[in-house]
Amino acid sequence: MTDLLLTDAVVRTFDPNQPWAEAIGITAGRISYVGSAAEAPTAKETRGLDGRLITPGIIDSHNHLLLGFDEDAVSLEGAETLAEVRRRLSALAGARPDLEWVCGENAAYSVVHDRRPDAGDLAGITDRPVFVTTYDQHSVWLNDAALRVLGIADGGTIPWGNPERDRDGRATGWVTDFYTRAMTTAGLAAIRRDIPLYSPERRYRRMLSSLRMATAGGITTAVEPQVPLAETDLMLRARREGRLSSRVIAALFHPVDADAAFRTRLREAVDSAPDDPLLRFGPLKLYADDVIEPHTAWMLDDYANRPGHRGHPSAAIGELTRIVTELDAMGFQTHTHATGDGGIRLALDAIEHAARTNRTRDRRHGIVHVECLDPADLPRFAALGVTAAMQPRHCSPDLVAGTWMQNIGEHRWDRAWRIRSLMASGAHVALSSDWQVGEMDPLVGVYSALTRAGLDGTGAWTPAERIGLDDALRGYTREGAWAWHAEDELGMLRVGAAADVVAWSDNLYDHEADPAGLLDQHAVLTVVAGEVVHDADRAPAAPLPHPALSHPGETSPHCSADVVGERIH
Repeated sequence: MTDLLLTDAVVRTFDPNQPWAEAIGITAGRISYVGSAAEAPTAKETRGLDGRLITPGIIDSHNHLLLGFDEDAVSLEGAETLAEVRRRLSALAGARPDLEWVCGENAAYSVVHDRRPDAGDLAGITDRPVFVTTYDQHSVWLNDAALRVLGIADGGTIPWGNPERDRDGRATGWVTDFYTRAMTTAGLAAIRRDIPLYSPERRYRRMLSSLRMATAGGITTAVEPQVPLAETDLMLRARREGRLSSRVIAALFHPVDADAAFRTRLREAVDSAPDDPLLRFGPLKLYADDVIEPHTAWMLDDYANRPGHRGHPSAAIGELTRIVTELDAMGFQTHTHATGDGGIRLALDAIEHAARTNRTRDRRHGIVHVECLDPADLPRFAALGVTAAMQPRHCSPDLVAGTWMQNIGEHRWDRAWRIRSLMASGAHVALSSDWQVGEMDPLVGVYSALTRAGLDGTGAWTPAERIGLDDALRGYTREGAWAWHAEDELGMLRVGAAADVVAWSDNLYDHEADPAGLLDQHAVLTVVAGEVVHDADRAPAAPLPHPALSHPGETSPHCSADVVGERIH
């Protein structure tokens, strides 16, 4: 007998042979029936959905589960002024005298104007060290006490970042290249030693919180895109303890300066990992460049507001090609960060060279973010079989107005997040959240893909790249499955496929004409491998204020108990 029947629903299967249905049956962890409600089999349990939409489970192809938010730090999301940053840090310092370090997360670059923030901006908040990460995790902001504790005030280096210095050689309090260097073997060991925020136990706690959010949001597969070798044990621990409520694909981090011996260690780690349907190691995370906001992404032409400056690639020209070619020959699929049009071209060139040299096919290498795409490179994604792993929320004007738009310049705005153009070219576009700075809720991403507007509905930007609801849902399901070589199991509701299913609070297609209504919807039922892992109807969560109506520091139903709202890489 069928284990579970979901009926009286609008079922979008994404199976080209049967695109729509009214009911699905689940037996022994797999889809056993797709069809009409009238012809559905009897089942041990039947759930009527009253016309709600059922889709394949959401595949979030870039979700930093390990970052999450830390309950012993303060979120600086929405803090648009230095005064507000100082207020929040002071409140934490006053409330938590037990904390050795006062830590903040998600600071905006723009809290000071026409310069970098510095240690002086944090003076007087506390006599304890202060450690603040920016919203993109690529920079860190320290106070004078932190500079002294770390030994970098008047010299010295740290393995987890590059301290900027003034003309006299004194550290300013600003540290660049943080996330790439902090996730290396040496960097992670040092950051764990130096900053309590990065202890293994606190990282594990953050990951579990992120997983709970994913399941509640209808995400049945989350791709953690940057797992250091030293932290694979956190994923394995979660599996042993039965804490993986969604499937996890862990992309292992490959630093740009790693050698052949490190690549061998990666191969051994993947090959020795347990064969587990809920946890998979294998893709490798690389960097072609940095990020556009601090002018460190690699551009083909000068930044609009910094003549003579184009940023820089993450490694010497030619090095990325050498690394990708070697990894491709070793059987690895790569997931390469590239934001600037120069960085994107470097990544495409590397993938093209690897395929030609190794004569490999169907590796499905991915390029993540694809923020500013030169028109000449757009058709190369489809031609090379490269996945564009993109985040619709990133192009919302409430996030990119100001620094991003000014740095790129209006003459290049039509190159920004070209989701519709890439889809139309035949490229595979796998959509994702880039949690924790972008809201994890996939409906926020879907809304953004449909509107290119802020969450309050205003300021639609580059509207020619809007897509329809069906394409957006396909990007979060069918395309995500293809990106990770899982299209025979996931991303589609057909008999024999894995029973990863989400039922929504309404028929989402009823809101396509007015997408604002999507932000009021949520996942009511999440099923992973046939198991109900989230059931909002039987255990409803307390409602939280809408992000567009929240004041800084309040909570959002599309995030967690901590607000989020800008971009992370």
